[in-house]
Amino acid sequence: MDRGQAHTLEGIVAALLLLSSLLFALQVTTVTPLSASTSSQHIENQQRAVGAGILASAADNGTLKPTVLYVNSTTGDFHGVDTGAYPSGGPPTAFGDLLESSLSQQGIAYNIRLVYSQPDGRMGEIALVDQGVASDNAVTVSRPVVLTKNDTLYNEAESPTDVTLRETQRDDDVSFYTGGMETDSSVFTVVTVEVTIWRI
Repeated sequence: MDRGQAHTLEGIVAALLLLSSLLFALQVTTVTPLSASTSSQHIENQQRAVGAGILASAADNGTLKPTVLYVNSTTGDFHGVDTGAYPSGGPPTAFGDLLESSLSQQGIAYNIRLVYSQPDGRMGEIALVDQGVASDNAVTVSRPVVLTKNDTLYNEAESPTDVTLRETQRDDDVSFYTGGMETDSSVFTVVTVEVTIWRI
């Protein structure tokens, strides 16, 4: 009799241990809100690294600055758009091609803003690419581009013209970047290229 009770007791204890182990394992592997944010953080970090790499590559190979200066000297707008920004992708420049292959073809949307200093100390902003409202987990990367007074605008073939930034300020019909530096400086302004990236 005592032996039967002992076996029964051992069975109950073993069942309780097994049940406790299963409950503990389920709690450890349960998907929580923290699990989702960790995954989102990983994606954001990847997108931030990609964006920073694109800007660094474009700056190193000399394609970023020509895009910043890819402006119609008559209208003051970017080539290929009547007014405003490029709505569905990057500009038709080498930098735009890099954005297309690195982001658009991977199902990633992006907006690009060009932020620059103005003579009164405030910041001006021009939209280069506008693909809509970014998602909540979008990331933004940026890189400054120094423009001198002797830098020229670029034509539709992405070749430099003979119109310098210094000259654009003398022409009342063209209003693009506003020189924010002192008159005796060779620097015209510093444009910060801000790229906001999110997965569609």
